[in-house]
Amino acid sequence: MFADLHLHTCYSDGTYTPEELVAEAHRLGFVTLAITDHDTVEGCPAVASACALHGLQFIPGVELTAEYQGLEVHILGYGFDIEDATFLEQMARFQAIRQQRIRDMVARLNEMDIPIQVERVMALANCRAPGRPHVARALVEAGVCRDLDEAFERFLKKHRPAWVPKSKISVPEAIQLVHRAGGVAVLAHPGLYYVDPVLPELVRAGLDGIECFHTKHTPAVTERYLSWAGRLGLLATGGSDCHGYSKGKPLLGSIRLAPEFVERLQQRIAARRAQLSSLKS
Repeated sequence: MFADLHLHTCYSDGTYTPEELVAEAHRLGFVTLAITDHDTVEGCPAVASACALHGLQFIPGVELTAEYQGLEVHILGYGFDIEDATFLEQMARFQAIRQQRIRDMVARLNEMDIPIQVERVMALANCRAPGRPHVARALVEAGVCRDLDEAFERFLKKHRPAWVPKSKISVPEAIQLVHRAGGVAVLAHPGLYYVDPVLPELVRAGLDGIECFHTKHTPAVTERYLSWAGRLGLLATGGSDCHGYSKGKPLLGSIRLAPEFVERLQQRIAARRAQLSSLKS
């Protein structure tokens, strides 16, 4: 009866198609999945259909890049209306920014006489929300780098020659974007950036939960954020952050979120939808 609530598909920087991801999750015994592609819900309909085919529960999701007091953090949105017009307008804006970032990174590579073409990166991405892994794939394909790790280490990591800063919205803006579409907002993998001192401030900004269970969280880190969730009245969620084969071995199956956490998330989503409906009536 386990869930994975942090998964990526080929519609952002994962390698699994929706159908491949759902089939593998079904094989591993999962019953609930949430897709959290970066700045896009393009893959949600296909994942929903595949989940229905296999008898799995599907929760629509997204991962947004945000900033709080100069710190980059990621916000996971769950259970929102993927057809909400305002939400989709913002997704289109974020995707345009991502596409421009790709052009800027390729331009920097070209200045170093590395003949990577924007068109080839976009073709490899084959989605509206391209990212650095797609540039890395182009570098490997062109024989400039042996693998994706080398591409990031030499060119694409922060402060490397082809790195271009991300454009970010504020955390309150990200939270409100999710809330206005009827969803709940969860802080992704807090163990990857030290946010503990500002967690109460994020709660006051409307944060609904913390991703306590994550592949890169040690047991001690997981327990720390479960404690924070209890103290602040936040949901506790979790997921593998699986990107398929783009970051080594697929992580699907490494995190198995217990059903009670999913039930609480679903209850919060239902309450948010009810609240939104009452405000519109």
